[in-house]
Amino acid sequence: MDRILEQKPWYLRYKYYIVCGMAVSALIIYAISLSVGPSHLYIDEEEMKTDEAKMAPFLEYVDVEGLVQPIRTLRVNTRESGNVLRILAEEGQTIHQGDTILVLSNPELERTIEDQRDDLERQHAAYEEQKIEQEKLRIQLQKQTLQAHHEKRRLDKNIILDREEHSMGIKSKAQLEVAEDEYSYQQRRTELDMLSLRNDSASAVLRSQIMARDMEREQKKYRRSCDRLEELVVLAPCDGQLSYISATLGQRIGAGEQIAEIKVLTDYKVHTSLNEYYIDRIASGLPANIKYQNEKYPLHITKVVPEVRNRTFDVDLVFEQDRPSNIRVGKSYRVQIELGKAEEVLVISRGDFYQRTGGQWIYKLDASGERAVKTPISIGRQNPSQYEIIEGLKAGDRVITTGYDKMGDTEVVILK
Repeated sequence: MDRILEQKPWYLRYKYYIVCGMAVSALIIYAISLSVGPSHLYIDEEEMKTDEAKMAPFLEYVDVEGLVQPIRTLRVNTRESGNVLRILAEEGQTIHQGDTILVLSNPELERTIEDQRDDLERQHAAYEEQKIEQEKLRIQLQKQTLQAHHEKRRLDKNIILDREEHSMGIKSKAQLEVAEDEYSYQQRRTELDMLSLRNDSASAVLRSQIMARDMEREQKKYRRSCDRLEELVVLAPCDGQLSYISATLGQRIGAGEQIAEIKVLTDYKVHTSLNEYYIDRIASGLPANIKYQNEKYPLHITKVVPEVRNRTFDVDLVFEQDRPSNIRVGKSYRVQIELGKAEEVLVISRGDFYQRTGGQWIYKLDASGERAVKTPISIGRQNPSQYEIIEGLKAGDRVITTGYDKMGDTEVVILK
């Protein structure tokens, strides 16, 4: 006899399918929750550094490398062209003002000066002859002037005598009139002669002055030529160290050509180059300092070269008082150039987070110090060791400052 089998409930018949479906659904829900919720990253605490935001003095400055140079470097140029005859100084030698560096020879210049000397001697002889002629003329003019004065006095006496004889009846009125006409004529003629003598005398004086000036001008021209001959000896313009000399025996050197350089070592300056970003904030007089062997040496800017080359511009600084004991040309120091006065602001230490985040956000630790959350911030000024925090943090907050290359854009970082 057949037995009727009891049918099992559907959930028992399909229990394996139901369990598998629930497991798959759980996995899907978990994956969705991970994609929608904040991402987490576990990281070893030794792989990053933390810092505390705090109120502290903030000084905006530029930290650069500066190179010690002589306070002045003078270039020595030749004033006359010529061939190198002798070299009396050596590179690296300490020289004093007026010491001979090298001697040039210029036969053409020497011949020119000899010709000028001969011309000057001939002109001097001609000048002496003209002086003698002028002296003779002066004496002759004096004689003629004396004769004219004598003739005038004689005429005056004669007319007086004629008038007396007329009054005495010795001479008639007609004879007196003839005598007076002759007197007027001779008197006018004498006055004209004296005027001519005065003009001749003035002309003679003027010619003498012109000759004297011409002679003086020729003498000055000759002296200048002799000075050119002296310029063939190149002298040191100041005390210092001859850093180099570019000349060899027999070499032809043109006028105005640089042949040597002298470093003035009475003092030193520090030369550096700054990024063009600071060109509007750097000016002469700004303070700076060098820290060397736990000592601080103040400086100030004396020269700013505004020309930008390769995105940098040059700056010179000088020491205000003390200098490092072992300072020498070519030695380098770290120089801090101050861009303002110290202020009390909220700061954190520098780190590589800025390169990764652009200063837009940072990981801030919670109170436990084991969990850090991505937090937006706003950074203001900066110096080589600090960032000024304008928004997003408060004093006492702890943040992660390094290790951002491993964190990516994770929302939450868990410290292990």
